[in-house]
Amino acid sequence: MPTIEREIGRFQDFLARQGLKLTQERTALVREIFATHYHFEADELLFKMKQKSVKISRATVYRTLELLVKSGLVRRVHLGEEHYHYEHVRGDSHHDHLVCTACGTVIEFNDPELEQRQLEICARKKFTPTFHNLQILGVCDSCRRKGEQPASPDRVTSIGEGAMRLRK
Repeated sequence: MPTIEREIGRFQDFLARQGLKLTQERTALVREIFATHYHFEADELLFKMKQKSVKISRATVYRTLELLVKSGLVRRVHLGEEHYHYEHVRGDSHHDHLVCTACGTVIEFNDPELEQRQLEICARKKFTPTFHNLQILGVCDSCRRKGEQPASPDRVTSIGEGAMRLRK
């Protein structure tokens, strides 16, 4: 079964357990989200749906995103801007983020040693982790070479569609 159809099925199962139905609008949103391979904003998703002539309200987009987050199919991330971004979850795809505060580039990375260290700290503190989100704000190599500096060291002006890249 193709990935998107499998995710629609998983979301439908989640909704059924909540006593909710999988509507045409929700199905269209899941298709769009799993066809998007970067961190996206809710309003951007709404705009894309309107471009495709899908009749959907802003409230439906936000409510559906909240349901997708609760289902574990979508992750909400704060990347230094004033609002959240979202990304679909791909299996065992945990990763962390390096965010350039000058250009908005997001570099995803996974470091097994760092993950293990976090678990060791939790165990030592007798703390049971349920989720974590690590992001490091700074200046990417490209901006550093150009001498670009962020307007604010703890804020990102904007995250662009082409800004995400994965580094192992």
